[in-house]
Amino acid sequence: MPYDLANRLVIGVASSAVFDLSESDAVFKKDGEEKYREFQEQNLEVPLPTGVAYPFIRRLLSLNDLVSDPEDPLVEVVLLSRNDPDTGLRVMKTIELHKLNITRAIFMQGKAPYEYIPALNISLFLSGNKPDVDAAIKAGYPAGHVLESKFEDDDDDNALRIAFDFDGVIAGDESEQVMQSNGLVRFHEHEVQNVMSSHNPGPLKEFLVRINKIQRVEEDYKKEHRSYKNRLRVSIVTARNAPSHERALRTLKSWGVMANDAFFLGGIEKKSVLSVLKPHIFFDDQSRHLEKASDVVPSVHIPFGVINSEKE
Repeated sequence: MPYDLANRLVIGVASSAVFDLSESDAVFKKDGEEKYREFQEQNLEVPLPTGVAYPFIRRLLSLNDLVSDPEDPLVEVVLLSRNDPDTGLRVMKTIELHKLNITRAIFMQGKAPYEYIPALNISLFLSGNKPDVDAAIKAGYPAGHVLESKFEDDDDDNALRIAFDFDGVIAGDESEQVMQSNGLVRFHEHEVQNVMSSHNPGPLKEFLVRINKIQRVEEDYKKEHRSYKNRLRVSIVTARNAPSHERALRTLKSWGVMANDAFFLGGIEKKSVLSVLKPHIFFDDQSRHLEKASDVVPSVHIPFGVINSEKE
């Protein structure tokens, strides 16, 4: 019986997103591929340090305990690696040592593996390699560049908090184009005029939809386990404010999804809110927001839309 990925939340991760590869990369850049291979072989049993997306991935996989059948998990994480199978063995050993339930991997020596995103039904691809993420987004795939960020992983805290910007992340960027071309006043007018029209989907819309499905599983689980406390929490943190907030909320409702929290900040610095919210991962399409956000939370750049095309 083939293993079906269609009804699961599938995340693709590069080792650069989940582990700290700075020492390994330094060896490769300084001494070349042969010495890099020797280094990885000599350190095969030495686990790689955890990286920025590790707390997010660990907590996401832990949600599989909401279902009784381990052969039918809610979440599947697949390693997508530029390493060849030999040099990637240390990554797999590290995954095993950290007891992460990641058993499926694609190794492509020196090549970007993002072309396999649709084949594996992946709703989110995370990588520390910016060119790979840029290429994936350009191809129309859901991908994010994991930035150097402050991150913490409290073993006593099993909650998972996910925060999204709205335009250019969950939704498309047609409204952002109005903002960039005509300014804030015209942007608000445009949103009021189109308040009953849902936004086009953005790169992470399907990821949000599947996260919401897991939240509904949590609610069903809670009915049978009265002492259970919800672990998964979704927040929208956006520069929108009234009156443009209404179209965003109506769009989410039209997709059958919701957020636990919504912060319509209207120019207030996102960092100040994120430092209190403490998400385990935050997605935004604008580098200027992420430069400060990464000082306080794990941050992921979604290089999508007009804001990013202007920099090409």
